[in-house]
Order: sequence, then structure tokens, then C-alpha cells
Amino acid sequence: MIEIGKYNELTILRETSVGLYLGDESGEDVLLPNKYCPEKYELEDKISVFVYLDYAERKIATNITPKVLLNEFSLLRVTAIETVGAFMDWGLEKDLMVPFKEQRQRMSIDRWYIVYLDLDTDTDRLFASNRIEKHLQNENLNVEVGDEVDILIYHKTDLGFTVIVNHAHKGLVYNNEVFKELNIGDKLKGFVKNIREENKLDISLQPIGYVNYNDTNTQLVYQALVDADGILEITDKSSPEEIHAQFGISKKAFKKALGALYKDRKIEIKPEGIRLV
Repeated sequence: MIEIGKYNELTILRETSVGLYLGDESGEDVLLPNKYCPEKYELEDKISVFVYLDYAERKIATNITPKVLLNEFSLLRVTAIETVGAFMDWGLEKDLMVPFKEQRQRMSIDRWYIVYLDLDTDTDRLFASNRIEKHLQNENLNVEVGDEVDILIYHKTDLGFTVIVNHAHKGLVYNNEVFKELNIGDKLKGFVKNIREENKLDISLQPIGYVNYNDTNTQLVYQALVDADGILEITDKSSPEEIHAQFGISKKAFKKALGALYKDRKIEIKPEGIRLV
């Protein structure tokens, strides 16, 4: 069955005046309009397309990349408010509706909101929900300590940033572990640092463990040197503010990175800066 709201790997079945018809193993087919067809193709070729309902409520395929997939979260902008709800730009021709009952509070035009892409199984219509909490659960975790995860910055708190983990769970990145600017809606890689009571997740933006953490920053500093033709006017004597502005890490982490590079004889540390050997 061709799935709505997802990418489908389909076979090119036939050419028509309006586009290509693509099909799956179940025998179902869907139209890929001419404007989305590849320049070169042959019948029986496999092609990956996103499928949703068009204005006539028919399944339609496209090669345009949507800003959110089914059962995932993303930050989207409201383009219009109608009698049935709000409509958001998600990268496709037909805007995505957020019914009033799926809004935590009434949305406003040109405002950005984090939403979840859901499917009405009775009508096959995709819709967005701004009631984030009902789509997150920590009772049954699919992650363990040390795992690399996908995170979406969801909310700023006194402790740090609430994040959505793997489009399924809620976690927290503490303020004292943030060394770069974060904004609501940012999508990043994170790491499960700790699982506390009631399956609360502590998330780190750096790999867990001293060696991995240091290696990440070492690579960061080394690559910055390569990009700057081997010379940077910054040293372990520079101010924390200058170091953070340059690399987005703390002075302590920077000094550890320099130490590793110096030990490996990758750099020279001069009064005026650091230089690749």
C-alpha cells in the first residue's frame, strides 16, 4: 500500500500526458505530475517520492522535500487562518492544516510553531497538531545511555532547554552544558547522558565520556586551523568570551583540545596564536 505522509519507493509503470504513474507491489498506483518528473527515466525504474493528498483529496506524488514527515515534529510558519483552522507552510503546494482543536492556543498568521504531523485514518488527510505533549511519552523508551539521538529544541526553561528526542520522547539539555546559541526549532544531534527517575532523559550535545568529548572539540579546533590556512590568532590565554565566539565551547574544553593537539605534535602554541605544524 502506498503510504501517505512518507517517502515511498515506487516503480515507474507508464507515461501519460499528465505525468508518470508509479506503483507498488500491492498493485496500487499514484500520479507523479509532469512538473515533478525526472528528466531521464525508463519504465520499471525505481523512484523515491513523497505522497500526500492533493486539492481533490486524491493521492499525489512529488519530488519536493516536505519540511516534516508523518509522525515527526518540525517548526513551521502559519500562512493563513480560516474557518476550519490555521494553515502552515510545509514546503508543498497545498498548505498543511492545523484544526482549532489541535492548537494549544489560537495561532496567529506569520508566527512559527512546533507541530506534529498526524494522519486522520478515516479520511487519509494529513494534519498538524500543536498539542505536543500528547504525542510524546517516556514510559517506554527506545533509547539507552550513550545513544546518539535526533533532538529538536522545543522550549526554554530555567534549567535549560526541553528537547524532543527521536520524535518520541522528552528530554532536557542543561544550561551549563550549552556552549553555543540554541533556538526553538533547531534540529541537532544529541547524546543520552542519563536516564533519571520516571525515565526522565538528560541529553548532552557532546558525545558521552571524556575521550569522545575531547576528540570532538579537538577535531573542531583542528578543522578551524585548516580552514584558516593553519593560523589562528587565539591561544589558551584568550578570554572565555573570545573562545566561545570562535568555537562555541568553553575555555576549559578549548584548553583540553589544545593539549591533545600539542601532544600529538599537530600544533605550535605561540604568544600571538596557534599554528599547524
